[in-house]
Amino acid sequence: MESRARTVAELVAGRWGDHRPGLWFEERTLTHHETAAGAAARAALLADLLPAGAEPHIGVLLDNTPEYPLWLAAAALAGAAVAGINPTRRGPELARDILHTDCRILLTDSTRLPLLAGLELPGVRVLLTDSQEYDDLLAPYADAHPDASRATPDDRLLLCFTSGSTGAPKAAICSQGRLAAAGHSLVSHFGVRPDDVHYICMPMFHGNAVIADWAPALAAGAGVALRRRFSASGFLADVRRYGATYFTYVGRAVQYILATEERPDDRDNPLRLGFGTEAGAVDAAAFERRYGVRLVEGYGSSEGGAAVQWTPGTPAGAVGPATPGLAILEPDGGKECPAAEFDGAGRLLNGEQSIGELVNRGPNPFEGYWRNPEADAARLRDGAYRTGDLFYRDADGFLYFAGRMDDRLRVDSENLAAAVIENILARYEGADAVAVYAVPDPVTGDQVMAAISGDFDPLDFAEFLVAQPDLGTKMAPGFVRVVERMPVTATNKIHRAKLRKEGFRCADPVWWRPTGEYAYRRLTQADVEGPLAPTRGPACGGVGGEAPTARGAAAQ
Repeated sequence: MESRARTVAELVAGRWGDHRPGLWFEERTLTHHETAAGAAARAALLADLLPAGAEPHIGVLLDNTPEYPLWLAAAALAGAAVAGINPTRRGPELARDILHTDCRILLTDSTRLPLLAGLELPGVRVLLTDSQEYDDLLAPYADAHPDASRATPDDRLLLCFTSGSTGAPKAAICSQGRLAAAGHSLVSHFGVRPDDVHYICMPMFHGNAVIADWAPALAAGAGVALRRRFSASGFLADVRRYGATYFTYVGRAVQYILATEERPDDRDNPLRLGFGTEAGAVDAAAFERRYGVRLVEGYGSSEGGAAVQWTPGTPAGAVGPATPGLAILEPDGGKECPAAEFDGAGRLLNGEQSIGELVNRGPNPFEGYWRNPEADAARLRDGAYRTGDLFYRDADGFLYFAGRMDDRLRVDSENLAAAVIENILARYEGADAVAVYAVPDPVTGDQVMAAISGDFDPLDFAEFLVAQPDLGTKMAPGFVRVVERMPVTATNKIHRAKLRKEGFRCADPVWWRPTGEYAYRRLTQADVEGPLAPTRGPACGGVGGEAPTARGAAAQ
């Protein structure tokens, strides 16, 4: 294993002379030495291309091709920073991300070039990594050697954009020292070995793939296998093809893999660990049964202000133990929340009191946002780092994730956490995926709405709700939207902002249970224009079609 380097540049330079296979992509294989040499050549090119006095920032608008990790490594050697550009952004929003991070060079390829058509990007030089011009630019630097001496732990290396669900995305700063430390920590925590192969199928513009997958592989001298874009159907074939032993996931990725056709030889694979967020206890158990692979849920923001790691003895459903400095405070105040109480089946009984915001009152490595002092101030308040995420803790100090602060619902003056309701609804036999969110109500503040993909039957669902002892009286969904496929963001997280915006005025089948009634019935346009008209929610094409028969509605 690599000695404990203080910079990513040292880790990159340490692979010079290592002729083991180190990077796999489709039909291409590079040794560790070749990746270090490629990084050195790009670092030398970058030094000559950056205008004098310019911020040493480069934008990368690419799929997970070898150019992505090569430019991450090159930026480390050059003391520069990479801004990962989200390819799902469009027009002025895309231009804003590139210009806000002061990128003077943008790396992309011919498949992504149409995204830039018509954009005003003054002072930005665009390089196409699949062009002859690019090859010609690199050619004079083919003999460059990696030199880590210019890099320091404080050098910016990543500008990671947040999701931007509450305004323009913010670019969180991650230094070389923090990324190297994160890599070493995960190597130690999971016992990553030089002969491991890390499968990177999550997008590399997101912190998960770089911080939780690429960094520990680099720190351990392990290999990396890249998937251009995530594919549930291609997952197991890739794992076997590359001999992958470790992978990371975010959001719905695990559900998509589980939705593929089951085969009797699914457990015949080299994986030993999956690490990520938001898989949920039900899907994690199903994944281990099917593939023989343990999924470890972790928590850590790209900003670095708080982290929770699984340890042996962590109860099912928990993320890990609270470390010194971590506390759960009431969302609307500074008082600490009481411990969670559970029934004999492990179901949360006092969510209203125990769920609050996770804050870090101790030291933390938060390095701020790029040129956004208002966002910095919002994160650091009253001497504590505010995560913006909801958690609860048990009497033994173990922490449980309960969703984003933005996903809270306030029903009849009671605060509810969407993730807690989702965990209950996920038990419904017909549900492949569930999302819970608020729709406005002029009397109660919010009403609970759920989107469900799978086989939905309104009568079965109503009976299921009655049978759930931990479903509070205000938690039951008033509306159920049946979707063929859950809308997700580019990082495979449920696109809650889209669901909230559309509400119950959408083209998908929606089932409604009026207040005080037991049964769900198909929502009609007459309902929307009549008893539900006062909500005046945003329209998205009206309510689609006539109500079909109850059973099999999801297939309509």
